[in-house]
Amino acid sequence: MHSAHAHPAACENCSTALQGDFCHQCGQSAHSPVRSFAHAVEEVFESFWHLDGRIFRTLHQLLLPGRLAAAYLAGHRTRYIPPIRLFVILSVLTFFVARLAVHVDAGTFVSQSPTPPEVPGAFRDATTPAEVDKVRRALLAPLEQSRQTMPEALRAPIDSAIAKVDRQAAKRERELKEHPPVASADKPAVAKPFTVRDMATKKSDPVDIGFLPGFANRWLTGQAETIRLNLPRISERPQLLVNAFFGSVPSALFVLVPLFAVLLKVFYLGSGRLYLEHLVVALYSHAFLCAALLGILLLSMLGGQMTTVAGAGIIIGILVTLLVLWMPCYLLIMQRRVYGQSWLVTTLKFTALGWLYFTVVTAATVVLAIASLARI
Repeated sequence: MHSAHAHPAACENCSTALQGDFCHQCGQSAHSPVRSFAHAVEEVFESFWHLDGRIFRTLHQLLLPGRLAAAYLAGHRTRYIPPIRLFVILSVLTFFVARLAVHVDAGTFVSQSPTPPEVPGAFRDATTPAEVDKVRRALLAPLEQSRQTMPEALRAPIDSAIAKVDRQAAKRERELKEHPPVASADKPAVAKPFTVRDMATKKSDPVDIGFLPGFANRWLTGQAETIRLNLPRISERPQLLVNAFFGSVPSALFVLVPLFAVLLKVFYLGSGRLYLEHLVVALYSHAFLCAALLGILLLSMLGGQMTTVAGAGIIIGILVTLLVLWMPCYLLIMQRRVYGQSWLVTTLKFTALGWLYFTVVTAATVVLAIASLARI
């Protein structure tokens, strides 16, 4: 292993003999950021303020599994964007686009599911033609409003839903004519369904988890109360939750990426690599995943604009599927190229590492979703 304070006699990028802290031939620093925490921290701060034309060369190499990480660890750093800077750029850009691409509002739900909103027993519980007409108007109101905001070419599902409501209303009116309900003074009261607004008016019980200190339970109680008060807003504007979630993901990744580097360190204890070298691999891995997700989001947005083009949806669907399938294949090839072990050993480690990290990411996603409810 190299000393944290020593630097090589020759430039690791172009092999020119060094006469100071920088190579006079290519300008690369003699100090490796994977050998010194001080230089690693310096690079983190620099990453927020500097960007140059190397980004295009870096992105090209990023598309080749393991090529960029292997080159960077071999000392070829000056021609590429540093991994932390690349990761910050791609993660922020990806989840900014995600907030634009993912929409969940009343109009979206109606267009995705043409079935009219179900009110259990609504028509069945109507006992007069006037009540049937009242239910019918209540069901048609959101459908008519959505229909007016949609282009003419996309109104067919809404028209079908409206026709279905009319058929249900007509059927119930015929039933009432053929079998009039018998008046009864003992008719049981219909229970009012429990709504989101009812939850907002019911104060949360204090959180009391035995193994947690008092301040932690009080903090969780406060978060639960905030979530309870936010539920009516979320039910009316679910996009608020989506925006809060995607806005929090980049911050969560700054915890998950170093954790993934710890897992790499554990799985490759005999590789002789330092933790910061594993962190480089983790950063480039997540940078690629962000780039792939960005591609999927852009393809989905493109598909939404090409609904009238024959065959466009099928082609875009195939491209999205190929991207999703390529993501684990890319990471497997990258792990094989960087660490140089056999395919069998690499596949076994990749499977175990992937399962463990997927479990952590799933738990983090659940926690992040719940935390997002309190940040709206």
